Order: sequence, then structure tokens, then C-alpha cells
Amino acid sequence: MERCQFQRDGLRLSYLDAGGDGAPLIAMHAHWMEGSTFTPLAAALQPDWRVIAPDQRGHGYSDHAKSYTRDDYLADLGALLAHLNLSRPVVLLGNSLGGVNAYQFAARHPERVRAMIIEDIGVEIHDSISGMMEGWGGIFKTREQLAERLGPRLALYLLDSFRQVEGGWRLAFDPDDMVKSQDCIRGDHWNDWVRSSCPALVIRGSESRVTQQEHCEEMSRRRPKTQLRVLEGGHVLHAQSPAAFEAAVKEFLREI
Repeated sequence: MERCQFQRDGLRLSYLDAGGDGAPLIAMHAHWMEGSTFTPLAAALQPDWRVIAPDQRGHGYSDHAKSYTRDDYLADLGALLAHLNLSRPVVLLGNSLGGVNAYQFAARHPERVRAMIIEDIGVEIHDSISGMMEGWGGIFKTREQLAERLGPRLALYLLDSFRQVEGGWRLAFDPDDMVKSQDCIRGDHWNDWVRSSCPALVIRGSESRVTQQEHCEEMSRRRPKTQLRVLEGGHVLHAQSPAAFEAAVKEFLREI
């Protein structure tokens, strides 16, 4: 995937683009992660689909920002689509934070969204992540020390966000920014969820600590043209169960 960038409101925003003539699919990562997490999926979907995976504000190779409101993220996505100058509606795929951005953008701009794939996030969000990131900030002398601070369960999914800098290793994101961003997605988003009518696939991890089965079933019931798939794994299914995730995504894309 080729790394590209564009500017919005003084921020440099980076993204990866698989290129080609396939139909466009925008893949948006979760908090702490970055667009490169979808590189294997992009390869699996070629040549029929052109996967574009942004590093959302404050993540990866995109600039840190002063604010992380819902309007900020949605305006960034709109600016990306304008920058790409696409001639047809896109499929939006989003994990966690990216999933909320996907269904809220579809609610506000239904004419620009062909379908959406929501990976393990609901529409009633109450969790805080501040306690999870205690001690993550600053520079660590070695890569191993940084990984040890994150713990084995999380470090595995954040390796792309490790950065070598003068004096050692740090994370690409600022933990304080992530707390602000998570606080902005907390709330009841049912109105956004049911406002759009494009085909949608909700994918839940059977061992997820973020979503509940009953809630995801209700999401499917209350919104037309919405289906639910449950795959073995946790919150980051595209990395934990890549073969099953790719198969579910391909089947849905064939149907639309």
C-alpha cells in the first residue's frame, strides 16, 4: 500500500492506499491503532476492491490535534473523500472508534455511503479507557520495556504504533489524546444508527469485552438491511481471526 497524505484545517493526515481500479472501501482503525492494521485485508480484497486506510487524527503518521470531537473525525473523513475525488459512493469499514465514525458519517451523508461494515462496536458506549493506559506515556529505553508496560495482550496489536525516537521508544499516539477521543464517543447513538438505510454488516467477537451479544442482535433487528455475524475472537477480529473475518467481509461485499 502506498502512503499518501492531505491537509485539513492545518493538520497533516496520512493514509494508505492499495490503488487499482477496484470499488473503494475506506477501512478505519480503532483507538491506539493505525491504517496499516488493514494491510492484509487490502491484499485479500484486491483486485475487486481498492482499500484506503487512513491514520485517523492523533494516530499513526497523522498529526496530533487539539480536539477529537465527533465532528472532527467526520469532517476528516469527508475531507479524505473529497481529496480522493471518488466518483461513486464508498463502503465504510470500521473497528471500534472507526465503526462509530462509519455509522455516524453514513447517518449524515447517506448519498456518499454504499454500505458499511461495523467491527465489534455498539451504539451505546459508556466505557472509559483512561485507567487502561496508566504509564504508557513518555519514552522507554528499549522496545521490550515499552511492550512490557503495555502487557502481552495489548502489545501484540499495537506493534505498528511503536516508534523509535531519540533516547528510546515511544507510542505514536498520546495517551491523553486517546482519553479525550474516547470521552467524545461515549453516549447513546441509536438515532445515528437507524438514520441510514444502506446495507450493513455487524461483526462481533464471541469473546469481546467491548460488545454484548444481545445489544448487537438489537442493532440488527432495529435497522433494515442489517445482518449480524459472530466470529471467534475478541475486539480486533481482523487481526485475531483474519481468515474468518476476510471470508465474512467478502461474502457481504458479493451480496451488495
